[in-house]
Amino acid sequence: MTVNINGYSINYIDEGSGQPVVLLHGWASSIDPWVHIIANLKEQGGFRVIALDFPGCGGSSLPEHPLELSDYTDLVVKFCKELNIENPIVFGHSHGGRVTLALAGMGLLNIKKAVIFGGAGLKPKSSLKKRVKIASFKTVKFFLSLPGVKNFTVDTLNKARAHFGSSDYNNAPEVMRKTLVTLVNSDIRHVLKNIKCPTLLIWGSNDTAVPLYLAKIMEIEIPDAGLCVFEGCGHFAFLERPVDTNIILNSFLK
Repeated sequence: MTVNINGYSINYIDEGSGQPVVLLHGWASSIDPWVHIIANLKEQGGFRVIALDFPGCGGSSLPEHPLELSDYTDLVVKFCKELNIENPIVFGHSHGGRVTLALAGMGLLNIKKAVIFGGAGLKPKSSLKKRVKIASFKTVKFFLSLPGVKNFTVDTLNKARAHFGSSDYNNAPEVMRKTLVTLVNSDIRHVLKNIKCPTLLIWGSNDTAVPLYLAKIMEIEIPDAGLCVFEGCGHFAFLERPVDTNIILNSFLK
């Protein structure tokens, strides 16, 4: 199904009836990774499960201009209003976790409970290697963008982006690259203390995209939060340990 929100064609699913559960996926992902969680919620019964593709992901249309975090929160609020979703439980993975934390921290949607899987939103400490990499790219970009030179160095600059950039950055269309840069430079730590709903954090101990120490900060900052760690798992811990994930979710949702 699709619905038009803020000029975007948003692809979504809406299944079951009862307490609404909204699922927000990670960067460059889609509805698909939620399959086993959706199946579990439907098996438990009593839940209306809604999952959407963010703009530029899955079956949703590509944005015409770069998006900021406020664009994502506004979109989710209007999406829920359009579908008559009230007082939802919200699950968010990675970037979807960032959006969920922002929604809860700003008091939007009157969220009943939140589950964050490897959620982004806090700026991690930069290693020396990463700082050198960023500085190197900025230097290369500066010289390749000088007047009289930039018209002849487009291919070289693209190669530099590919060399210095992350896979998420390199694989994204230009508008999404600019969106990603804005998002990773945002920090929502200041709103965590305002989150009123019970919040479950599920993390992999080996998550390199959003390291575990950030989850521990969230656990401290959010007034009613609990952290479950899957040893040996990475950024998609909920896919690596689907049975354990569903057991934990069922307990939390009760």
